[in-house]
Amino acid sequence: MFHLIFSLPSWYAIVRFIGPLPWPPAVKVVISLLMLLSSQYLLFSKFSSGSAMSPEMPRIVIILFNWAFSAVLFIAISQLLLDVVMLIAMLLQHPLEIVPFVRYVAGIAALLLAAFGVYQAIRVPPVKDIIIEVKNLSHQFEGYQLLQLTDLHISKLFNRLWTTRLVKQANALSVDLIVITGDVIDGTLANRKGDVDPLRGLRAPDGVFAITGNHEYFFEQQAWTEHLDSLGMKPLINSHTVIERRGESLVLAGVTDMSAPRSGFPGPDLGKALAGAPQDAAVMLLDHYLKTKKLVDSLLSVKRLLMFFTEQLPSNTLRSYAGAAFSPPVTMMCTRARRQSAWPAAGWH
Repeated sequence: MFHLIFSLPSWYAIVRFIGPLPWPPAVKVVISLLMLLSSQYLLFSKFSSGSAMSPEMPRIVIILFNWAFSAVLFIAISQLLLDVVMLIAMLLQHPLEIVPFVRYVAGIAALLLAAFGVYQAIRVPPVKDIIIEVKNLSHQFEGYQLLQLTDLHISKLFNRLWTTRLVKQANALSVDLIVITGDVIDGTLANRKGDVDPLRGLRAPDGVFAITGNHEYFFEQQAWTEHLDSLGMKPLINSHTVIERRGESLVLAGVTDMSAPRSGFPGPDLGKALAGAPQDAAVMLLDHYLKTKKLVDSLLSVKRLLMFFTEQLPSNTLRSYAGAAFSPPVTMMCTRARRQSAWPAAGWH
């Protein structure tokens, strides 16, 4: 049933978009079958590896799947808009007839838009520079530069060559610290080891630190944590590290993903993460997906919390938390975020 849901846009496009076109029946059948095939990306991914999260197919096949699925979705949306216009015209007693030329234009636009979207998705993500002005930050850390990498989803799609380019661009920024906020991989260690290996080249004076995301728990979390550690990415599993600079301290803490208990691992525990940390030091927190009210309340109780880094904030959490971390400006910290949010169109988080 789950996979049938993904075919609904295809069926709609076949009936309402392809059906009225003046094409030979054989052509319509072939195109219709291709549309239905494109909607089953997750099913083919599961057949290829046992998991819909880790498509073990050639990269070009994955790209074509996502391009075709996106194009069908855009075509279905275009046809829906046309149907709405036709319905309104009919209600106003001014019926319209959609000529084939309109559908051709909509179809070509959908194909081009899908191609552009896939191109944007598979490129090495651009850097977004953010200067954050915060209170209670020691002047020893003024101008401190931090690079956040998140949701890399290294896989057959984001492969070794892609990872190598990412590392090269990250190192060119010459930041003080690199943090990775989860979802580094999609796949088992055996399948992804070569694609992840270039991450050992990440360099920053104060180190490279990582936390787990929900996808790590889909694929051998303990093995991946140990392997990433061996590549130089120190895990913060409900723990912290202290960054020293000329006698001043900055605490970098990390918590596990909220999905961890479902896989038999400890859930996010801010108290444990900060246990033993210097009481007078400002805190930066890494959390893959801040969602639970309990964790939000814990954050609000940490008066020395400087800022936190996460994959994303649900709007209700953002409303609860707005203004709590960022106080009136005193000192500057520059963060550089490189977010790999280009999860394939036919997938999900």
